[in-house]
Amino acid sequence: MLRYGIDLGGTKIEGVILDAEGRELFRERVPTDQSSYDALLGGIEGLYRGMIAAAGGAAHTLGIGTPGAISPRTGLLKNSPNTACLIGRPFAADLRARLGRGFAIENDANCFALAEALHGAGRGRRVVFGVILGTGCGGGIVIDGRVHRGLQSIGGEWGHMVIDPRGSPCYAGHRGCVETFISGGGLERRHAEQRGERKSASEIVAAWRRGEPPATATMDEFFAQFGQALANLIGVLDPDIVVLGGGLSNVDELYTRGVAEVAKRVFSDSLETPIVKHALGDSAGVIGAALIGV
Repeated sequence: MLRYGIDLGGTKIEGVILDAEGRELFRERVPTDQSSYDALLGGIEGLYRGMIAAAGGAAHTLGIGTPGAISPRTGLLKNSPNTACLIGRPFAADLRARLGRGFAIENDANCFALAEALHGAGRGRRVVFGVILGTGCGGGIVIDGRVHRGLQSIGGEWGHMVIDPRGSPCYAGHRGCVETFISGGGLERRHAEQRGERKSASEIVAAWRRGEPPATATMDEFFAQFGQALANLIGVLDPDIVVLGGGLSNVDELYTRGVAEVAKRVFSDSLETPIVKHALGDSAGVIGAALIGV
């Protein structure tokens, strides 16, 4: 049986079809239309129908990765800032009605973590923590090859641990969350607030590498807060490996200076936890969605 995966993001919706051995047979990306709730649902449905046609209607499972999570209490979507039109909506129920079939649904960071645990950089490790350092900052926990979702479907939501109560406000209603410091969006906002310069995350990193003082100050803070945030996480979960994904995971210095900052802060006589780059690129989320399918 084929495995279909669909990964919903703020700017794109990606679909993949895997065969029974995990080989990729089909992949497509379409822009995310957030002009309305119905338009977004229609984008997912259109991609799914195209996948069915591409595979000749073959039997398949289906898994969907999405920002945020379905509330176990209400059945409504929560914690999804980059697809805000979904918040408070019966997203899973409405999508099932449109597609005319059931599917599994999971947080996108959990999908990333699962793919890396089973087929990527975390393969062979019992407890894997997957980190997304993208526009926002998320995380997922995989134990013995299974996602640890948690009682309230917030397992791994590392991006909203507070590490500085005096820090910048977060959309979640707190101040100084991990996300406000070390996500791409957080890095850009902090740089604008603290240094008075509006630059993209990649521009800040490039300026830092050139030795420009404003960017140097911003990146000094970035690495320190990365170290504190991961040291806190390791102190609670003590995973066998941490796998980094998202755009900022491509900053090579995270695996040298960033790891050194974690080592300075971890509650141990040494840092034994490998902190490594993803192996599956930006495909991990949609592959993870395919793996959870029903």
